[in-house]
Amino acid sequence: MKETTTIRAELEQYIRREGITISKFGENTGINAGTISAIINGNRPIAMLLLDRIAAGMGLEEGSLYELYIEEFIRNSAPNWRRVRPFLYRCAELNKLDCIEQVVEFMMDYLIYAPALFETAEELFRKGKFAAAAIIYKNVSESEKYQHSERLALCQYRLFTIAVGDDQDENLWAATHFESFVGRLGEVDQLDALKDLANTYVSLRRWDKVEALADKMCRRAKVQYEQKYGKTRKKEREKQTKGPLFMYIVYSYVLRAGICDERGDYEKALEYVSLYADLSWVQEDTEEARRLKEQCSNWAEANGYLYRLMSGKLDVIPQYVAYLERNEGEILMGLFKIMLAANRYEFNVDDVLQRFEKQIAAFADHHTKVGTYTEQVSADLYARFLAELACYDLDNKRYAKGMKFLLESLSYSVVLNGNPVTIKCVGLFEKFRHTASPEETEEYKNLLREVDHFNDKKDHFFSARV
Repeated sequence: MKETTTIRAELEQYIRREGITISKFGENTGINAGTISAIINGNRPIAMLLLDRIAAGMGLEEGSLYELYIEEFIRNSAPNWRRVRPFLYRCAELNKLDCIEQVVEFMMDYLIYAPALFETAEELFRKGKFAAAAIIYKNVSESEKYQHSERLALCQYRLFTIAVGDDQDENLWAATHFESFVGRLGEVDQLDALKDLANTYVSLRRWDKVEALADKMCRRAKVQYEQKYGKTRKKEREKQTKGPLFMYIVYSYVLRAGICDERGDYEKALEYVSLYADLSWVQEDTEEARRLKEQCSNWAEANGYLYRLMSGKLDVIPQYVAYLERNEGEILMGLFKIMLAANRYEFNVDDVLQRFEKQIAAFADHHTKVGTYTEQVSADLYARFLAELACYDLDNKRYAKGMKFLLESLSYSVVLNGNPVTIKCVGLFEKFRHTASPEETEEYKNLLREVDHFNDKKDHFFSARV
């Protein structure tokens, strides 16, 4: 098609070329002949439903007339939201992102449409059309970047949620960029945003950030809890948090216990465990609240074993193993911690590994999301678990097995761009290089080249955002 053509001209040429009548074309497409005639004569705009039927009647692929539609019926006329809205949805369905970009940029010249565009993005986001929604969020954000608006903050929150993925450098950039917008969100959205940010920083092992966010989430959740259930009770807000309000308080304790674990302060970690082991203060009594209270009880039991184990009390292993067998979603975290303790205190856990042999084999295929952990935390946890397995087997002179786990861990850490795991794997390989086969050495070199590639990509990624 020529760039200067129109849908009307293309339709008229098609009818002439095929030697059919307008009535016949109407019969083929289910469109009234009078309507087709009015479209060709320029007396009627083309509705979205008719556009797809016309394209199908002309034997064209879905969406092939959309670029022409933008020029003919959107850009060259006054903005018409009744025409634009269904067009955006249809473009999202067909993944015509360039068309969405063009239309949204045009509509943002008329700021009155910013609220309607934002609501469209919200609906696309709820439907899982993240790439399409992101285009709209970015344009609305740009139009409001000098305003201290809640809508701007919500756009940034959605963009952060969409951006978080496997690449930890991109996750770090997304989290750092979004963090300054949290305070502009409404008080309900702030709790969910703080929780999501904290989870991202957990996967990045930025414990200073996790601690600050957990503290802020706890303080704000307690204020809202008092307002909803305490003496200073206020009228209930229309907008509610994603989960029961008490969970944000409890989750802050879980996060801070985890921070203490990472710092080796297991006594303090157990103090936080005691705070969410006793939930007698919780006033919610819904089915979901009861389910989550049971989950908290599970966490308290598991983490009680875990932190005692990490402090060197190896006698808890049988109890911890029995707990893991009853709670499949906690097996990966539990085994990682058991291996960490085994390597730290130099004790044998072959019987534990044999007991969970099938589950360990299954992690390779299903490690992207485990239990209640996010995909980012699960993937990072799996890479770290493999590194501890490698260390354990290499120290026990099971070199072939250890090298296999080491190279698998390094491979996953490259995908995650996870430098701490990469560094551990490199150190292990260099320590046991003399045990590696020529094939393993070559695979190791290839993986290091990928690390260099990701580092070059990272440098470009951050320089592009300065």
